[in-house]
Amino acid sequence: MAVLTEEQTMLRDAAKAWVAEKSPVTAFRKVRDSGAAYDPAVWKEMCEMGWAGIIVPEEYGGSGLDLMTLGLVLEETGRTLTASPLFNTALVATSALLLAGSEAQKQAWLPKFASGEATGTLAVDEGPHHAPSKITLEAKKAGSGFVLNGKKAFVADGATADVIVVAAKTAGGITLFLVPGNAKGLSRQALKAVDSRGVANLSFDNVELGADAALGAVDGGAATLEALLDRARAGLAAEMLGACAQSFDVTLEYLKTRVQFGQVIGTFQALQHRAAKMFTDLELTRSCVEAALTAIDKNANDVPALVSLAKARASELWHLVSNEMVQMHGGIGMTDAHDAGLYLKRARVAEAAFGGAAFHRDRYATLMGY
Repeated sequence: MAVLTEEQTMLRDAAKAWVAEKSPVTAFRKVRDSGAAYDPAVWKEMCEMGWAGIIVPEEYGGSGLDLMTLGLVLEETGRTLTASPLFNTALVATSALLLAGSEAQKQAWLPKFASGEATGTLAVDEGPHHAPSKITLEAKKAGSGFVLNGKKAFVADGATADVIVVAAKTAGGITLFLVPGNAKGLSRQALKAVDSRGVANLSFDNVELGADAALGAVDGGAATLEALLDRARAGLAAEMLGACAQSFDVTLEYLKTRVQFGQVIGTFQALQHRAAKMFTDLELTRSCVEAALTAIDKNANDVPALVSLAKARASELWHLVSNEMVQMHGGIGMTDAHDAGLYLKRARVAEAAFGGAAFHRDRYATLMGY
């Protein structure tokens, strides 16, 4: 397990206390029932606590901390299924600018991300499955700028983000672009997702961009995109870890209190074995997630392998734990009145996001030479 600094421990404990008081699962239910993507008041409080600027350098208004620290916060928000732009703005969009942004681009967006004035996201996939190698959205040169045509599917926070990092196919490769959410020719279709999060399909119809919209080198965005996706995968794995831990805690408490056939069901050996399986897998996944986050912070050579290991483990674990949560709660676990269904639905979406277990097992095996 990672050895946390005093600052990391304080931030994690503060996040744990805040989500329990201000953003419990009951708050997520209210957001879901309202039809909104997230509660702006909750997002404002998160920004006031500095969470949106955790990895933003100090010169741009942030805290200049590392990804491991942000991962600790994402883990706590994952525990209560908190819906907010934190992941896509504070991690994904911010990382895109840190990895490839020009000074002008950083000055334009990082202070706004850190303060919560603006939100961002990433648009990469174009079909139902994660396939960053199959980008077809085209960006053609037009004068000194570019014209974008194509579609992006299931973009998280795609209907509300102020700026979208778009991966497009150019003449010599892949290029990343910063596209304003209100760009002429961009259509955003909000979708009703099973996990009640804000996602959208995007359509680009002759979207004109200046040369300064390119994020990094033209035609040279493939490596940047891969590094960005690995940061997103590791951060999402941290959020999933928190949800797994909470699902397990709730289920374990139920096993200790529910009486059936005159006995507490936690005394049944078959259920004890299943709980032990979840616990050991949870500890193993924690090690994998922390290793991935630490590797990114240290710019290690084995980042891709460790990230795929972490995402595959987190996907498999949450699939298991969410199923067990429903089954072990019996009839009540099948109802909307219980939180089990909310965790199961979120698990299925998070599993698929940025590559599911099968995608990352295959990637890990390839990276390891098998």
